[in-house]
Amino acid sequence: MLIPRNRNYDIFDEIFKDPFFTNTFDRSDASLMKTDILDQETHYLLEIELPGYKKEDVQAQLKDGYLTVTAKRNENTSEARTHFLRKERFSGTCKRTFYVGDEVRQEDIKAGFQDGILRLAIPKELPKKVDETPKYITIE
Repeated sequence: MLIPRNRNYDIFDEIFKDPFFTNTFDRSDASLMKTDILDQETHYLLEIELPGYKKEDVQAQLKDGYLTVTAKRNENTSEARTHFLRKERFSGTCKRTFYVGDEVRQEDIKAGFQDGILRLAIPKELPKKVDETPKYITIE
């Protein structure tokens, strides 16, 4: 059977878009870290869904106002399980980044992990240091 080929469409492009053929070792895919962001009175609460991960598999890093959450899942490689017909469970590293502001410090963020949910509390307003030394205004 002959299938007419459109210049802008290639059947092989569609086949290889299937998740079966995607790289499963390093992804920055938001679908792997579904996140709810709640606006609380004094802080923002990020609830990041990480089913199947252990607490020691998850890291949170703050750098230049960006909070990056990284989760790593190692593949269980046993000799008896090496002949997959299809592998849908993710193994490798995934990460997601959120801008939280330059004023936030690492010690300001509270984190907890329970039942596959990472919760990060990020303060809305940081206490301002009051400079009590008198400042004189120049009068012109």
